[in-house]
Amino acid sequence: MIEIVSKHNIDEVLPLIRAYQQFYNVSDISDSKNKIFFSQFGESNSAGCQFIYRDNGVVVGFATVYFSYASSITSKVAILNDLYTKTDSRGKGVGRKLIEYCHQYAASNNATRLQWVTSPQNKPAQKLYDSMNTKKSNWDFYSYNT
Repeated sequence: MIEIVSKHNIDEVLPLIRAYQQFYNVSDISDSKNKIFFSQFGESNSAGCQFIYRDNGVVVGFATVYFSYASSITSKVAILNDLYTKTDSRGKGVGRKLIEYCHQYAASNNATRLQWVTSPQNKPAQKLYDSMNTKKSNWDFYSYNT
């Protein structure tokens, strides 16, 4: 079951956010900062939304979508910024269902596409993405810390 993260269930997703950040080697993980940050996204926020997936009542995955714009296609785009499934729940369709849900969410919010990036070393995720009706980009990703 997929549901929107809210003040009623945010504490249940925090351990998964921490595990996701550990996977990506984030050095300064703070549950309190995560709670404040992710609490801002919800059903009524035009900037984006976070979703959780429950299996038998337990949160086993989450996804976060943010909205932006792409001037190259002069359209609103949805960015699947976060996708995480607990290790023991992988291979059971959780990630796929979250992506499909986020795709529908993006479309219902007038985004032209749902897009995301992943680490080149994240082979299990790439296997999932490659099995879906997605198109792999050949763009390089850069960042400039301030």
